[in-house]
Amino acid sequence: MGTEGPISSLTEPPPRRPKVIKTNQQQVFLYIVLTLLLSFATVWAGRSLLHNSETLTFAVGAPNGDEALFAAKLATVVQNNASRLRIKVVNNADNAKALVQFDRKQADLAVLRTDAKIPLRARTLAILEHDLVLLLGPGNKKIKSLAELKKKKVAVVSDNESSLAFVRSILDVADGPDATRIQLAPQGATLDKLFAPANGFGAVIAIVHASRAVRDKSYEQAAERGGFTLNAIDEAKTLARKFPGISDETLTAGTVSASPQIPDDDLDTIGLEWLLVAQSRMSPTTAGELARIVYENKSALGLDNGFATRIEPASVEKDAFVIAHRGAADYINDDTKTFVDKYSDLMYLGAAALSVIGSIFAAIYAKITRIAPEKASELSTAILDIGERIEHAHSLDQLECLQDELEAILRGAVIGLRDGTISTDGLDTFKLGYEFVRDEISMRRDYLKRHAGEAEKPARDGGAPPSDDSNVVVVKTAHSA
Repeated sequence: MGTEGPISSLTEPPPRRPKVIKTNQQQVFLYIVLTLLLSFATVWAGRSLLHNSETLTFAVGAPNGDEALFAAKLATVVQNNASRLRIKVVNNADNAKALVQFDRKQADLAVLRTDAKIPLRARTLAILEHDLVLLLGPGNKKIKSLAELKKKKVAVVSDNESSLAFVRSILDVADGPDATRIQLAPQGATLDKLFAPANGFGAVIAIVHASRAVRDKSYEQAAERGGFTLNAIDEAKTLARKFPGISDETLTAGTVSASPQIPDDDLDTIGLEWLLVAQSRMSPTTAGELARIVYENKSALGLDNGFATRIEPASVEKDAFVIAHRGAADYINDDTKTFVDKYSDLMYLGAAALSVIGSIFAAIYAKITRIAPEKASELSTAILDIGERIEHAHSLDQLECLQDELEAILRGAVIGLRDGTISTDGLDTFKLGYEFVRDEISMRRDYLKRHAGEAEKPARDGGAPPSDDSNVVVVKTAHSA
C-alpha cells in the first residue's frame, strides 16, 4: 500500500543518547586522578623549593686551628648527610678576626670561647668543648688563693693568645708594670722548664681543653718527677658570678694524672666553654637542621686531639650566657618528633593543593564538561507534535503509528529516568501532555471507527458505491496486521 513508506518512517525509534551517568562518572574519575597528580606535583615542587641548597659561611681562624679543623669536618658531615645545607669555610688570621667577620654579618657561623667579646647577634647551636683552668705550683708548694699570684711571676699555658688577657682579668691585674708579670708561656714549654729557677715562675696557669687534659701524658710524667702541685681555686663560684662567661667546674680525682692520682680528691676550679654560634637571623628550620646534624654525628666531628669529642646541647635557659638559637632550642626540647610534626608543612601544602585544584576541577565539571540529563519537560514537544498530526490521520493504520510513537517516547522516558539520561524536571508537564495526546488518539480512533461503520451500511443495503471523497480505509492493512 502507498501508506507503507510514511508508516515505516514514523515507527523508526529515535537514536538513544549515550548514558549520562556513565559518561559523567568517567569525567569525575578523570578529574579525581588529575587532582591527585597535580597535588602531588605541587607538593613535590614545594618540597624542592623549601629544600633548595643553602650555603652557610663559617668564619674561623688559622687553617690549622681547632676551630678551622672542626669547621672542615662539619662541612664534610653535612654534605655526607645529603642535607640541603652547604658550609663554606673562610679562614682568618686568628679567631678574633673571625668573630669580627661574624659580627659584621659576613658569616653565618663561628666558634667562640665565652671569655671573648660576644657578638650581639650570636645564638648558640651547641657546646663544643670545655676549657679547664689548672692552677699549678712548683714542687709541693700549695697556692691557697689567687691573691697570692699578684706577687708572683705567672706563666700562662694555652693555645689561645686571648688566654693571657683572661688570666689578667681574673687576677685583677691592670695594664702597667704589674701586667708584665703575667706572661704567655712559649709554645711547647714543659712544666719542668717553666718552674726552673732560670725562668723564675712561681705559678703556672694552664688553660686546656677538658677532653685533652685526660689524654695529655705530660702532666703524668711531670707528676712522677714531683714537678708540680695542682691547686683548687676556692674563689670559683665568686668568679663565676663576677664574670658571666666563666663556669665553676669540679675536677674529679685522677683527671689530670691517673698514676700518681691528680687530683687525689675532687677539687673546685673554673672553666670556659667553646660554643658553635649562628646568626640570630638564621631561620629556625636551618638552625634546627644544623643542630640535628651536629648532635647526631658527635663521633664524626671530634678532632684527634680531643677537641669537640664531647659535644653537648646548647643551654636553653633564658639566663644562659649566650642564649640558644630558637631552631636549636626547638630541636632540643622535642628531640623525638612525630611523623606529623616532621612533615606537617608538606601535609598542609598538600591539603591546600587538594582543596584549590579540586575546587577548580569541580567548577569545570559543573559549568563546562558535565553532560546534563535531558529534562522530562523537553519531551513534551515531541508529544505535542504527535498531537498535531492526529487530525491528519485518516486511517487506523496511521493512527496506530502515532500511538507507537507516543508509546516509544513514554518507554524512552521511563528508561531515561532509570539510567539518568532524563531528569525529573518537568515530569508533571510530560505526564499531562502524554495523557492529553493519548486521549486525543483514543477519540480519533472512535471517530474513524464510527465513520467507517456509516460508510459500510449503504454498501450492505445495495446502495451506490461510495464516492472517491468518502473512500476511507476502514480495516487494518496486512502490513499492520
